[in-house]
Amino acid sequence: MVSAAVTLSPIFAVPLGEARLAPCERLNRELEALFLARETDEHRNPMPSHIPQEEMFESRFNLFRWPEPCVQELRKFMLDSVAQTVLQASTLSAEDFARLKFHNHTWFHVTRHAGSFVSHHHPMASWSAVYCVRVGEVPADQPGSGLLRLFDPRPGANAYLDPGNANLHAAFALRSLDLRLGEGQIIVFPSYLFHEVTPFYGRDTRITVATNCWFA
Repeated sequence: MVSAAVTLSPIFAVPLGEARLAPCERLNRELEALFLARETDEHRNPMPSHIPQEEMFESRFNLFRWPEPCVQELRKFMLDSVAQTVLQASTLSAEDFARLKFHNHTWFHVTRHAGSFVSHHHPMASWSAVYCVRVGEVPADQPGSGLLRLFDPRPGANAYLDPGNANLHAAFALRSLDLRLGEGQIIVFPSYLFHEVTPFYGRDTRITVATNCWFA
């Protein structure tokens, strides 16, 4: 048998951006107080895309239009993180990117015990991001509580598994990605990626901010 020199390369890769705001404690406590105070029908999303749960509050999608300094501080960090992800993932120059119109829909979630969000994607945007304001309690007997789960976008890729493809390196793995966001952490991913939030079993609250972005 002749040994061949094989070059291995990843293809069909999904870009994933990650950043952390440090320090974040003051900002997150200000955001938490504001969001809990506005967890009202006035600020509730009037046209949810999924059947609403009592255990999860979803705000209107105009969060970044709020004038409060803490919201505007978060807006800068989140949209800057999206912009940096796009620039690193694409062939756009900084000059070309600066000429684009940057649109967003942004909202907050307050999740209480047993709240979750079903698998979904955002077909009318190009990039999505989630920022963690408050992690919430993770019970010792519920290690999967409150995870952000990103699904592998290759349907059927794991239809047949054997020892030859069941233990691939992370870049090639045929499985979903479970993320426990830390306070001050943001994750940026393509909006076509299906994702969900697993049931939260803490006795307190899990608070996040999500944004969908598109350019013209």
